[in-house]
Amino acid sequence: MDMQRILLLLLLAFIGLSIHQAWQQDYGPRPPAAADQSAPVSGAGDAPTVVGQPQLEAATSEVPDLREVVTADAAPAVALPSSIKSADRLTVRTDLILAEIDTQGGDLRNLKLLDYPITKDQPDRPFVLLEDSPVRTFILQSGLLGVESDSFRHTETLWAETGSVALRDGDQSVTLTLRQTNEQGLTLIKTYRFTRGSYQIQLTQTLLNRSQQPWRGHQYRQWLRTPPSDDEQSAFIYTYNGAAVYSKADHYEKLSFDDLADDGFKRAITGGWGAFIQHYFVGAIIPGSESFNSFYGDRTRQGRYRLGLISDPVTVNPGEQHQFETTLYVGPKLHNTLTQAAEGLELSVDYGYLTVIAQPLFWLLDKAYGILGNWGWAIIFVTLLIKLAFYWLSESSYRSMARMRTLMPRVQAMREKYANDKQRLNQAMMDLYKKEKVNPVGGCLPMLVQIPFFIALYWVLLESAEMRQAPWILWIDDLSVKDPYFILPLIMGVSMFIQQKLNPAPPDPIQAKVMMILPVVFTAFFAFFPSGLVLYWVTNNVLSIAQQYVITKRIENAEAKKKR
Repeated sequence: MDMQRILLLLLLAFIGLSIHQAWQQDYGPRPPAAADQSAPVSGAGDAPTVVGQPQLEAATSEVPDLREVVTADAAPAVALPSSIKSADRLTVRTDLILAEIDTQGGDLRNLKLLDYPITKDQPDRPFVLLEDSPVRTFILQSGLLGVESDSFRHTETLWAETGSVALRDGDQSVTLTLRQTNEQGLTLIKTYRFTRGSYQIQLTQTLLNRSQQPWRGHQYRQWLRTPPSDDEQSAFIYTYNGAAVYSKADHYEKLSFDDLADDGFKRAITGGWGAFIQHYFVGAIIPGSESFNSFYGDRTRQGRYRLGLISDPVTVNPGEQHQFETTLYVGPKLHNTLTQAAEGLELSVDYGYLTVIAQPLFWLLDKAYGILGNWGWAIIFVTLLIKLAFYWLSESSYRSMARMRTLMPRVQAMREKYANDKQRLNQAMMDLYKKEKVNPVGGCLPMLVQIPFFIALYWVLLESAEMRQAPWILWIDDLSVKDPYFILPLIMGVSMFIQQKLNPAPPDPIQAKVMMILPVVFTAFFAFFPSGLVLYWVTNNVLSIAQQYVITKRIENAEAKKKR
């Protein structure tokens, strides 16, 4: 099998992997609804009764089952919010984030990433991760749920203790506080704290009980979003866009929008996190590592999708207060930053089934970037290291192909001699291979071992937010988008053509014509790929050509000496 067949097999393997991932997303097994075995179960009984609210539209699926965290006689008779209303907007600005918080329920309604422009041509237009526009919804809602009654209606407006705030020079954090007091004498204080240089937001919900009765209830935090539009999906590459949940027991689980719509999601989990993920960015709700929560997900009547957490119930006696703490991560999927934010959050950088290989490759790429200071040169350096790691396997493959190349004139003569006798032709070829000690598949097997590493590096370069708008040299000023002048894809096509000339020529004329078209097909296929991926392929091809050329010449010179 020659190099063109290997490359074609590699392409087919990648396409097959993508198809399998898409199939798993649409038709794969659904996550079980059983409780996390690491979480204690406190009570049993019937599902809680849901009382609809006139201001809120009921969801199409049930409110999350809280049997794992409350007893039947203490079930909350409330509905979670599923609609969106607006009041006044307050802004919070840090060095990395520009956020908008609505006094209607204290929702986090809009969040722009100041260091991530929409495009490099529009540096003053930051990427909008959270928003509640007419065409797209991705917001965070939060509040408190009383066990016996709805303590604080989400449709009510919270009073802001201060107006819009901004991080000043010398400040390490900035805080926005909202307050609401109901007729029973219960006060909710909702505080958002933003920190300099961080995409983490600390959400604190404090209940002050100045009533005459104990209060028992939960806090909830939920993402509410619409499915991705066609503009958010690439026509040429597949990346996961949907929900994800992490727990120590079940680790990382993806929940597609269809999963949430069809079966919903209910599970009791200690620690963990729940998030909505898209290419390069993530919004995650992170409770404390020892915090016990009921995770849920569904689709509302309005066509939006929810993923949220309800905490274990607490009792606050008259004259006392209680604080509910939650961490939010809303920002780019930077591997090192995610690792520090929460256990398992780095898995939101979705490398698929090759994560075990991809994560070490990213670590190597990150170290190379730390030395070279440029992601383009880091890609070239890591590709070189991979080629060195597989040098002996590649050499074995190229030696086999070089030997096959020297035998091609004799093989062609046999084909002409035994054109009408396939059995004698096959026997003569086997005798030739045995005499010359050549394995006709020897060039294929060493390359197959390397395919998982090539595909893993492909996913690293595709998924890593570090590549977004990262420049290399000259006209390549963004490694995450296609080459604007298609120069790299053309170079890749030429390199494939050169490789083809170094390989044994296919004896079948039809196969030879197909192989001649292959570089053109690959060039067209890669023309719309991110330039960082094409740079990797070009580098790999050039290094392969250099190694194969040296080995081929060495074998041909040795064969020429034998004939003398």
